[in-house]
Amino acid sequence: MATIKVDIVSAEGEIHSGEAKMVYAPASMGEIGIAPRHAPLITTLKPGDIRIEDADGKDHFFYITGGLLEVQPTIVTVLADTALRGDELDEAAALQAQHEAEEALAGIETVTDLGRAQLELAEARARYRAAQKLKGKR
Repeated sequence: MATIKVDIVSAEGEIHSGEAKMVYAPASMGEIGIAPRHAPLITTLKPGDIRIEDADGKDHFFYITGGLLEVQPTIVTVLADTALRGDELDEAAALQAQHEAEEALAGIETVTDLGRAQLELAEARARYRAAQKLKGKR
């Protein structure tokens, strides 16, 4: 079976490197699936979870706050703003962050603060959804 190399890196360092049968990522225009020998592609990523199906059929989950994805026929590179392994996600902390972001959004007075608050809320919601999704897969 054909595989594709996957590297996930962030400012903190390398998060994952390995071979995969499929990669699923939250591209800006919607979730995309990447198989070996995929056409070259560069896209931005929005907050959400990345799922990697390795050569043995096992799924690996990661949460990212955004970044860039580059696809070449034999390698996928994710340059994440921030990335966490799925087992590092804390559902209670993610829910608390979502509530705090919603409260902050309710008290906004300027347009600049509104944009920042909306971004923080989107990231908090994506983290909570990822934590909920992974809860049953641990």
